[in-house]
Amino acid sequence: MLKRIRRRLRTPLQKIIHDSRSLGIILTLCTLLSLWLANSNWGQQYLGLWLAETHFPDVLHLPHSVLHWINDLLMAIFFFLVGMEIKRELLDGELKEMKRALLPIFGAIGGMVVPAMLYNLFNKGTAYVGGWGIPMATDIAFSLGIASLLGKRVPVSLKIFLTALAIIDDLGAIAMIAIFYGGHIQWGYLGASLALLAVIYFMGKKQWPLFIRVILAFVLWYCVFNSGVHATVAGVLFAFTIPLKELVHLEHRLHVPVNFLVLPIFALANTAIVLPDDIMGALQSTLNYGILAGLVIGKPLGILLFCYVLVRLGWGKLPTHVTWMEMAGVGMLAGIGFTMSIFISMLAFSDPSKQDAAKIGVLLASLAAVVLGAITLRIWGSNSE
Repeated sequence: MLKRIRRRLRTPLQKIIHDSRSLGIILTLCTLLSLWLANSNWGQQYLGLWLAETHFPDVLHLPHSVLHWINDLLMAIFFFLVGMEIKRELLDGELKEMKRALLPIFGAIGGMVVPAMLYNLFNKGTAYVGGWGIPMATDIAFSLGIASLLGKRVPVSLKIFLTALAIIDDLGAIAMIAIFYGGHIQWGYLGASLALLAVIYFMGKKQWPLFIRVILAFVLWYCVFNSGVHATVAGVLFAFTIPLKELVHLEHRLHVPVNFLVLPIFALANTAIVLPDDIMGALQSTLNYGILAGLVIGKPLGILLFCYVLVRLGWGKLPTHVTWMEMAGVGMLAGIGFTMSIFISMLAFSDPSKQDAAKIGVLLASLAAVVLGAITLRIWGSNSE
């Protein structure tokens, strides 16, 4: 009897946890809650929670606030999961065969290049020029969550295309963070990082216990954190040392804590934005024009343009039973930047006011991408009536 009750309680929870729609809903609620708290009578206490200093001896060179621990360590765990997904797709998934991978690869490249170009059109020569990477990113969870909410109007083959595109997009974002958004390179720490990476890789080959490799992965994170390369890259590097046979098991183990703990905490901490009294006036800046143009226009335009050229050249073909209008709708959903775009906003600007302005632009652009993508797919989707 007790087992039956536990089973009844557990099954709905498991359905929520494994439903891609639920994460989008949770992140939306976290964002709304965080914005409300930041602008309420408890705003100062709420902001102080994330900005609270963590007191470690200076000699250790560790993150110095709760927000930095979230963005440097917790997000490294998120990038570890993303890195494993990328490796599995490359070795045994949609990206294994070059012909099948070319369309999402070219689509992702177009979806990064065109938004960055549009952003620069608005911000070249301004104090905001460093934010060109903000509209390049796609939020996998949100975009797939909205696609799932639309049900049969988004064919399975199109969801697979969107997944592959978002994964490649993340790989591009990771490379961009490593190259352009790090600090001054500390070659000693960088050398130690590479040596540790080699040791962990060969340990994986020799099937050393995972817990030993995880301990060394934290040392790797510490070295990368102090090397000038952004600390989250350590998560991806560690992911690429995991043998293929361990990937699926680890992904399942990390799916729940990353998607339902790490990302909600990230959303709460990084959307604690005090909205200006004249919000419309604050939005009238080249920074927000560039983000909106990049995510809402540049994303679908770049994805469609690069995919169309590839198909016309005969080097690729559309997913099964998918039309160009459906591709346009998915391109719009790819403009949901959210997690990755907000994260890059934190790296692009050191001034909190610029960070907050960029975050507001990302939230508005992501909302517009949701509405436009959903409307397009509702009207021209496979099951439209």
